[in-house]
Amino acid sequence: MSSPRAEAVLRVDLGDRAYPITIAAGGLGGLGGVVAPLAGGRRVGVVTDARVDRLYGEEVRSSLARAGLDPEWVVVPEGEGSKSLDTVSEVLDRLLAARLERSSPIVALGGGVVGDLGGFVASILLRGVPYVQVPTTLLAQVDSSVGGKTGVNSRHGKNLVGAFYQPRAVYAAVGTLLTLEDRDLRAGLAEVVKYGVIADADLFDWVEEHAEALIRRDTSCLLHVVRRSCEIKADIVARDERESGVRSLLNFGHTAGHAVEAVTGYGTVRHGEAVAMGMVFAARLSREWGLASDDDVERLMALMGRLGLPVEIGAVEREAFLSAMAGDKKVSGGALKFVVMRGIGRAEPRSVAVDALPETMESAVRRGLLAWA
Repeated sequence: MSSPRAEAVLRVDLGDRAYPITIAAGGLGGLGGVVAPLAGGRRVGVVTDARVDRLYGEEVRSSLARAGLDPEWVVVPEGEGSKSLDTVSEVLDRLLAARLERSSPIVALGGGVVGDLGGFVASILLRGVPYVQVPTTLLAQVDSSVGGKTGVNSRHGKNLVGAFYQPRAVYAAVGTLLTLEDRDLRAGLAEVVKYGVIADADLFDWVEEHAEALIRRDTSCLLHVVRRSCEIKADIVARDERESGVRSLLNFGHTAGHAVEAVTGYGTVRHGEAVAMGMVFAARLSREWGLASDDDVERLMALMGRLGLPVEIGAVEREAFLSAMAGDKKVSGGALKFVVMRGIGRAEPRSVAVDALPETMESAVRRGLLAWA
């Protein structure tokens, strides 16, 4: 892979915890130069998965070595199953045995699973060490690597064990997207569409115009959506780090989407695929509630179709689906904060009482938005 060329360096403005997002057009050869200034010595920890290690391990090891760093390399199994407390314990044991210090940064090299896992490990190792997010999937580059949400899954639901813990830097190399499976690329594009729906109608229009080029992995198009998505998320995180206000809009499509992941078994449906289904479900509910137009919903569904993303949740087990929604971490004061759209480019939260969820979902079934298995 060619030497990286930084196309953009953005900033997440969090005062003395601000950090840069470097978006490179090429590969990971420049990573060592980003990590070295954060290290108090030569030792760093690298958390990655087996697939990413095969693809990029050698390149990253070489980059870290050129920067004078000595990594402790921890490889976890690929997939959602690694987002568990058992894996956290195993990774911590490896890093502690290697005698990493508080000044030894952790590099989370991989997709959203590795980023969430590595960030959570960094937040609790020695009561907190620096870490660098190195996202290698589109979904991670545009969303999960930015903002400091870390954590793992529980049998009670997705991401219910974790912490807000900001990275010291993000290094997104768009060249890594060329090795993604098509399904994973499309899943990442769902999050890009989300930003258009909630915050930027121009971005939504742009994706409509360039959908096929994005699927073809045109580098200039990928750079554009990664940069614009990171700009939007960085602005939202700077205004609302801990999701007490505007940051909740980033959950558009996620309430129903997380429930889909829970009832189908984590890893069966890609996160972005579940979010795509959840966004269409939320858009249809928004239309039923008089908030969005037929045209808004049809545009969203048409774009999802062009991107090869699912739009129908299909038949789900009633009690499991309702339980997953009621157990969502966004439940507060007995109410679920559900994000609705008011047209392309504008969204808002709406509270739905947990006690009212069964009737709300039964209404959705009657209107053909959902089906019970």
